[in-house]
Amino acid sequence: MTVQVLSMPDAVVGGAAIRMVTAVGKRLLAAVAVVFGAATLGFIALQLLPGDPVDWLLGPSMTASPGLRAQVRADYGFDRPVFEQYLSYLNMVLHGQLGTSYQLQQPVTTLIANQLAPTAELAVTALVLAMAIAIAAAVATAGRRPRLRAGISTAELVVTSAPQYWVGILLLTVFSFQLRAFPVAGAQTPAALVLPAITLALSIAGVLSQVLREGLEAALTQPFILTARARGASLSAVRVRHALRHAAAPLLTLTGWLTGTLLGGVVPVETVFGRPGIGSLVLQAVTSRDMPVVMGVILLSAVVFVVISTLVDLLQLALDPRIRTNGD
Repeated sequence: MTVQVLSMPDAVVGGAAIRMVTAVGKRLLAAVAVVFGAATLGFIALQLLPGDPVDWLLGPSMTASPGLRAQVRADYGFDRPVFEQYLSYLNMVLHGQLGTSYQLQQPVTTLIANQLAPTAELAVTALVLAMAIAIAAAVATAGRRPRLRAGISTAELVVTSAPQYWVGILLLTVFSFQLRAFPVAGAQTPAALVLPAITLALSIAGVLSQVLREGLEAALTQPFILTARARGASLSAVRVRHALRHAAAPLLTLTGWLTGTLLGGVVPVETVFGRPGIGSLVLQAVTSRDMPVVMGVILLSAVVFVVISTLVDLLQLALDPRIRTNGD
């Protein structure tokens, strides 16, 4: 009988693989919990809203007969116990169904799918632009002259604190109404994407730049930076090739979190610039109290958040062996 004994490298690799699988499992369970919590809280909020949901369906007219109101209540399941409605709602969500719009009488999934492409285009463009601005500002000011750093930091604080709709109106006033360089509204041409993307990107870039600058300044004091400089590397090369890579871990985490929240940020931006997308759909749904659509967008935001966060966590697990070793 032959007994095979794992060599030390094989044992180490096997232990690392187990820790990797465990970490992935924990993050996937956390993602499911977040989506479940969002669905549950959304349903509770819907139940706590004042008014009769039948009135939301029938509109402002209150002349409907009691028989018609009872029929509508039965058709939509409002006459069933709340817990039974909750289980039915969870069952729909698990099957990828979000109900039917009260006002448009179309499946919510169809309405969201029809408006998702312009919103995704705006969000991705804004994210890429925000990261480019943040990296350029942080690399240019980390460890530089105090006045330059203070000026850029002040500008970052202003754009981060300012409401996005205010920034959008300001950009519209200057570049559309006065200079006539970009369209006022719509999404027919690539030029119409510029101002909305800048509006959405500035607040994100301000946060990313502050975090990245702190990481760069901490990295520039590390011994490996002195070693690289002693080997003849220029200060610019050291910043870009060595310090930036060392400071990228917290930037990656923050970028994932901000990406997950982008869907909420596009609502006021799309409204200001008159763009089609999730923003106009949400505004119309809130105005008309079309709660299935509102709930659908809430769940979409939760799903986007957990997907992006999980991907970022998995990317960090793959890139940073220290995380796998700790089993986090």
